[in-house]
Amino acid sequence: MSRTGGFAGFDDQVVIGADGVATVSSRGKDTIRCRLDPSVLTALTKAAQQVDWSSVIVTKPTAKHPDDLILAISSNGRTARLEDPKVKPMVTPVNTLLTQATNPPGKLCKQI
Repeated sequence: MSRTGGFAGFDDQVVIGADGVATVSSRGKDTIRCRLDPSVLTALTKAAQQVDWSSVIVTKPTAKHPDDLILAISSNGRTARLEDPKVKPMVTPVNTLLTQATNPPGKLCKQI
């Protein structure tokens, strides 16, 4: 998942492995690795299972206007903006994780 652009110039990425270990990077900060709280991993997994990933386009989302804040989610080579109705189940867990994990290490992710 990623958060890029916006007035503040975000450039955050969270990559989650199947083992629940996340790699979190943010502009101007050291990259960290952390283990997601099991409840967060379960919520993300359940949300991802509700998405028909085969219907999601493969292209990287682009800015629609200056200072556009792009929240994107990727899985199995498919990427969509978080506002895409096809990935609606992912909105809450992704927003929560991006907010917490990019404030290293955040409450939802224990640094390892």
